[in-house]
Amino acid sequence: MSTENFNPNKDFNIRLENAKSLPDIFEVVKAAVWKSQKKSRGGLMLGLANLGNHPQGFFGAFYPVGSNVIVMNKIPLERIKETRHELYKPYAFHVLLHEYLHTLGYMSESGVRQMAHEITREAFGEEHLATRIAANTAHFFHNLVYPDATWQPDEMKMDLVCGFDRGSAGYIA
Repeated sequence: MSTENFNPNKDFNIRLENAKSLPDIFEVVKAAVWKSQKKSRGGLMLGLANLGNHPQGFFGAFYPVGSNVIVMNKIPLERIKETRHELYKPYAFHVLLHEYLHTLGYMSESGVRQMAHEITREAFGEEHLATRIAANTAHFFHNLVYPDATWQPDEMKMDLVCGFDRGSAGYIA
């Protein structure tokens, strides 16, 4: 077998490229974590909420410890769609991976950032946008926040994403 065109990251690249939704992207996240760490967790939900905007930083998402929900800030997702749609899947992968690692019990922010970068690099290679985002999210801030606008939401309204954690869904017979 020729190794000339062999790319060990091809499967993950294709899977992320073919993802049509956040649940699809999450399936790629779980596969990458399983390949790297041999750990998984089922029964998670994803909520999308307006967590506010600040030009110098923002919450991309958070995981309330002990819960089964990841809450993702929909503002950066909307901003990416407006500015650089090609960042959408790599960014969503990065945020979901980071929070998924928290759900697995990793609580150190710096440790999770480092682990997310390593897992992403293993899955996609050094030059992939997801790896570059994991290495330096701040470099992409201008595509993630609305410039010169700061606000906090008046109320926390969260919309659950249907069919999020498909791999752990059972069936009723």
